[in-house]
Amino acid sequence: MEVTYEKGRLGTIKRTLKKREEVFLSGFGTFSITKRKARTGRNPKTGEAIRRAAKVLPKFKAAKAFKEAVK
Repeated sequence: MEVTYEKGRLGTIKRTLKKREEVFLSGFGTFSITKRKARTGRNPKTGEAIRRAAKVLPKFKAAKAFKEAVK
């Protein structure tokens, strides 16, 4: 199911995360940024070592009220 969200609010969340700041939505959860270090991985098909670049990724932690609401 696709949910349409007001562009203004979603844009605000994106801009805030881009500045590396947290976004807290009361009763829903917290959006934040996490950094992943560069690492060496393996190609499962060939077994060849592959260098994986460092990344900055979004992270979401659900609030207790939200978790309980979806039980």
